[in-house]
Amino acid sequence: MDRLDELAIFVAILDTGSLAGAGRQLRRSRPAVTRALAALEARVGARLIARSTRQITPTDAGRELAASARRMLAEYDAVLSGASAIPVRGLLRLTAPLAFGRRHVAPIVAEFLDLHPEVQIELVLADRNLDMIEEDLHAAVRIGPLPDSRLVVRKVGEVQRLLVAAPSYLERRGVPKRPTDIAAHDTVAAVGAGQGMVWRFGGPGRGARVAIAPRFIVNEIEAILEAARSGRGLARPLSYQAAADLEAGTLVRLLREFEPPPLPVQLVVPSGQHLAPKVRAFLDHAAERLQQLVVIRPERPLDSSTGAAA
Repeated sequence: MDRLDELAIFVAILDTGSLAGAGRQLRRSRPAVTRALAALEARVGARLIARSTRQITPTDAGRELAASARRMLAEYDAVLSGASAIPVRGLLRLTAPLAFGRRHVAPIVAEFLDLHPEVQIELVLADRNLDMIEEDLHAAVRIGPLPDSRLVVRKVGEVQRLLVAAPSYLERRGVPKRPTDIAAHDTVAAVGAGQGMVWRFGGPGRGARVAIAPRFIVNEIEAILEAARSGRGLARPLSYQAAADLEAGTLVRLLREFEPPPLPVQLVVPSGQHLAPKVRAFLDHAAERLQQLVVIRPERPLDSSTGAAA
């Protein structure tokens, strides 16, 4: 086994906290990971990790080696990234949220394919966060906090959870002035989007939690927006989802001062892996294009009255 590969496996063991986790991250069998660790310890002449029933921790020798290994692997990646002779080719498997991926990631993918004729891309659109190791995914666009510590993150923007309604609905039912007013309104709610039957707001103090009793519950954002446009009630899309309606005036942004903190938009890859030229090239291309999108640029917020980019 390549000696640099042994270092990568050792770092992955520490990052994931287990030999099995390192195997999943690097797509290696458990025996292969065990052999690599044993070979590295034999080469160093010292134990590198201390195992207990609950966790793996580096020994003093392991901590010193890990620090050097991380620097060496970073330098190796930097050398590869500068090797322009290495072609960008092969299959690239990506994932992104359904609506965001359809509207914004798919065009970026099309541009990348035009730039690199030897690349093939499989884009998996899903509103649940797929396990990148289990699904053999090279990179992902993620919106919101990331509980998975096995991911390396590059933030490219942020979005906001909004409260919106159609002008026709507001003329008929009035405009809510504070989150507690929502209890007296009709609502259109999402299923399976982490919102549930409680809407959370920011604002003074610790914010507010409002229990809702929606008359219309649906698991697809376009259906939610269409119901809101037709005056069925208040809805809570993300800012990029409602941007066109806000600009056109078919939806109105409400209670802006009570909006919760923004959610980050991030490009992520599994940690501990050497980035192939195709992955590194796509990340650089996608980061540049995504950072240009007005709908995820915090310095260009949507105006609360007109919906236009400020």
